[in-house]
Amino acid sequence: MTTDETESETSTRREYMKYGGAVLSAGLLAGCASDAERGDGATPTESATETDTNTPTADESYSVSMSPMGEVTFDSPPETVFTRLTHHADMAFALGRGDTVNAMHAPDYYSGLWNQFVERLPGVSLDWTGLYSSWEPSKEKLYELDSDIHLADPAWIAKQDNWDRPDFEEIATNVSPWFGNSLSDRHAEPAPGWEDYRYYTLWEQFELVAEAFQEQARYEALAAIHDEMRSTIESNLPPESERPSAVMIAAADIEEIYAYTLDNPGFLTAHTRPFGARDAFGGSVETNSVVDLEALLAADPDVILHLGGFEPNTSLPKRREVFNSDPVGSKITAVQNDRIYPQGARYQGPILHLFQLEMTAKQLYPEQFGEWPTYTEGPYPEIPAEEQLFDRQRVADIINGEFEA
Repeated sequence: MTTDETESETSTRREYMKYGGAVLSAGLLAGCASDAERGDGATPTESATETDTNTPTADESYSVSMSPMGEVTFDSPPETVFTRLTHHADMAFALGRGDTVNAMHAPDYYSGLWNQFVERLPGVSLDWTGLYSSWEPSKEKLYELDSDIHLADPAWIAKQDNWDRPDFEEIATNVSPWFGNSLSDRHAEPAPGWEDYRYYTLWEQFELVAEAFQEQARYEALAAIHDEMRSTIESNLPPESERPSAVMIAAADIEEIYAYTLDNPGFLTAHTRPFGARDAFGGSVETNSVVDLEALLAADPDVILHLGGFEPNTSLPKRREVFNSDPVGSKITAVQNDRIYPQGARYQGPILHLFQLEMTAKQLYPEQFGEWPTYTEGPYPEIPAEEQLFDRQRVADIINGEFEA
């Protein structure tokens, strides 16, 4: 391709992104007026969806609406992707665009973690190492990256002191649109000025992202796998009286343990809430609270789910040994019965979600869904084909675009 042709192609993409950014700016200034016009009011709801996608016109433009941006218009699918949190990076990956991501939070850490699962998807690869770490993005860096879409939530970033509404409008107009939703993680309160905010389930948001990339077929294929898994899970759950008590934790050591409940609203618990395990704390501890071993013993969970247990630099056997060697920790039922299990990450996208649904099913209910293999290190363990809750090859083919819709 000649230099002139390359410059023309880049210019065309940037023109459509400016147009989409102008639409976003209007939505920002109007406070997501499209929601009010539908008469939905300002009450957030996880079940709410915004799938109003305009029929493409002769110039093939299309629009997709998501809170908090409102309606965003595209002339062609984005080719380079800025992300901040891993649920968005995983969505791009699921849609066959993992290698177009140019930024994310803690890229080396999450690249290592995600590859523990990608290892089980034949012919699929992922490498996010060395990307821009975008937890606190700067406008200057966003200009430098020159992304075709900012798959990130402005209402989340607005909680940082160095961003205000004009900054988002500037980037949307001069670089490319914002298109992401993160406060659906646990139905968190938005920053002041963003109160008219809607919450989505993980798969509702993924559907809108797929529309932005014009990858509806990939979404539908993955959603069908997810729906089948959920149906299998729901039809095989034991009665409530036979379900274990459980808690999810994150801890580098036993001096500072972060505890997470399993059934609070939001996509952070999308892989635990469907199983209906009993909250070991009985509602007395809020999610993301710091607890000590005495509090954990008082709760006495049957199962402990250990976040980050799959991270390559984490030794789960050492974590288990810390509990076993402590006079208090060793009395916890989950420790005594060797039911401390690894988990991946709370900010899961659709691919990690499939794996985490499967692992959580086996960790909580081995009699119904098959025994979870003893895990010490390395990638997600190999599960016999007859005990898998989803087809790895099918998922790999969808990511690689080698499937029939």
